[in-house]
Amino acid sequence: MTLAQLKYVITVAGENSLNDAAKTLFISQPSLSSAIRSLEQEIGFDVFIRSKSGITLTTKGAEFIGYAKSVMEQYELLSAKYISQTEVKKTFSVSMQHYTFAVNAFVELVKQYGMDEYEFEVYETKTYEVIDNVRNRKSEIGILYLNDFNKNVLNKLFAEYALRFCPLLECGIYVYMWKGHPLAVREEISLEELEEYPCLGFAQGEHNSFYFSEEVLSTYQYKRFIRASDRATILNLMIGLNGYTLCSGIICEELNGKDYCAVKLKSDEKMTIGYISRKDAPISVIGQKYLAEIAKYKEKSFGCPLENTCRS
Repeated sequence: MTLAQLKYVITVAGENSLNDAAKTLFISQPSLSSAIRSLEQEIGFDVFIRSKSGITLTTKGAEFIGYAKSVMEQYELLSAKYISQTEVKKTFSVSMQHYTFAVNAFVELVKQYGMDEYEFEVYETKTYEVIDNVRNRKSEIGILYLNDFNKNVLNKLFAEYALRFCPLLECGIYVYMWKGHPLAVREEISLEELEEYPCLGFAQGEHNSFYFSEEVLSTYQYKRFIRASDRATILNLMIGLNGYTLCSGIICEELNGKDYCAVKLKSDEKMTIGYISRKDAPISVIGQKYLAEIAKYKEKSFGCPLENTCRS
């Protein structure tokens, strides 16, 4: 296995085309195909699925690309420091369920570090993609929640993907709605009182299982339910349809504005918000800084902060 082969498979994965990758690499397609075939024979599995419609990654191939990118990034840092003696930007990436406090913590991190030394990536996305992005090293950290309903399934997935879950905050369940909602003035609301209003949830795509739902009480038979793909649409539906969603109760007015509120749901359910990372990789210094920014929101939460018992 050579660095050139790793560069080749990374480029092909990015282009999704042998022809386009060959042009980018300034080599012939037969030479590129031969190099990738040789690599696949060496590692014992196909990195790509080849078809008339194009080229896609296999499941093992996607994991391999994650490791390959990590190796190439380290090589480029070594090369820049000791050979070309130039500065190469380091990268930091985080994936998360739709939590405004996690986005705002990212904003504060970028403000602290600036963008001269680091390239930043943030993915506010579906639950499975949060997990998959950390698994494949696309992101160093993933932010999501566990509860009594989903923890067995997700912990099994974490173990299979060599990931660890570290708790940050335990909290009750709150109803998130706009302040003009008829029930917004209440101190507590029951699910029965919410029946005439649409519950809003985030679509999970092909992994649209109750276990991957971002909203707790995912198995409850809601009378009205609407799925949306992004946070801005959810907020618009709250105002337009008096919709609501279930959340941790941590409000971030810096991003969503002051038109929304969280009201306690009459339920004994709890959720534990935490982060996932790879077991074989320590949390970087900037990753620790990001988690420290999130920890500040413990004071703004309605729940109880948890001690971080994970070791980097």
